[in-house]
Amino acid sequence: MSKEMDRRDFIGLAFGGVAAIGGIASLGAMKQTWDPLPSVVSAGFTTVDVSDIKDGEMRTVEWRGKPVFVLKKSADMPTCDKRDVVAESGRYTVVIGICTHLGCIPSWNGGEKLFKCACHGGEFDPCAKNTFGPPPRPMDIPPFSITGNKMVLGEEGPEYKKLSTEA
Repeated sequence: MSKEMDRRDFIGLAFGGVAAIGGIASLGAMKQTWDPLPSVVSAGFTTVDVSDIKDGEMRTVEWRGKPVFVLKKSADMPTCDKRDVVAESGRYTVVIGICTHLGCIPSWNGGEKLFKCACHGGEFDPCAKNTFGPPPRPMDIPPFSITGNKMVLGEEGPEYKKLSTEA
């Protein structure tokens, strides 16, 4: 009987050891899937210097793989107190440059002062509010903070918290 118990004990210990090692390996693999990808972590913040943008000029920057439109408003463009970003050098429209209808990228038409989506004819005014076509809501505003003429996309500053994403 003693030999039989020793064999059972060995098999039990071997099984327990393999199960423990497998469990630890599984937990390690699960933790890796919970961590953000290095490309997402590195693209978390984008700094934009808005001091050299001219009135009426629109610039596109990339933030987290998405286009962000930075439009410096000229005097003949409407102001939108609930959506405009105010920096030392002027008023800006800052939005994620993706149409809220089906995700196409609109283009800025400076002559008509409109963002136009070529996919289904959607139009957005200089405040990035939907004015015509199928887009159901204005373009989204990315989180940002402002220090002087530098805008940091990805940080929620007090300026961002004051803005409204609604029309």
